[in-house]
Amino acid sequence: MGIQDIIEGKKQWRAHTARVKALPADYRIVYKEMQKYLFKVGPVDLPDGPLLPGIVDFFEEGVAAGKGVLELIGSDVAAFCDGLIQDTRTYADVYQESISAQPGTADK
Repeated sequence: MGIQDIIEGKKQWRAHTARVKALPADYRIVYKEMQKYLFKVGPVDLPDGPLLPGIVDFFEEGVAAGKGVLELIGSDVAAFCDGLIQDTRTYADVYQESISAQPGTADK
């Protein structure tokens, strides 16, 4: 990863956070809770993947349609997030694979 990639990544992240800040307060609160949850359960491709921008797109569409955030996702934020990542490889999966490996055969 070169310096240009780092700079471009920072630009994209700043643009993403600006979109989040433009959401109504209730959407921002739910987004931040979702983000915390997703960083904990950790889809492996979360930082570079399409999940977080996709959530912002979904929320922007909800705002445009005049819907409340809980109308879109329901009252259980964690269950909604789990549904989003159900077929995604997570850090928990990586950990389970690492402890399930035979002793002495760990990847190097």
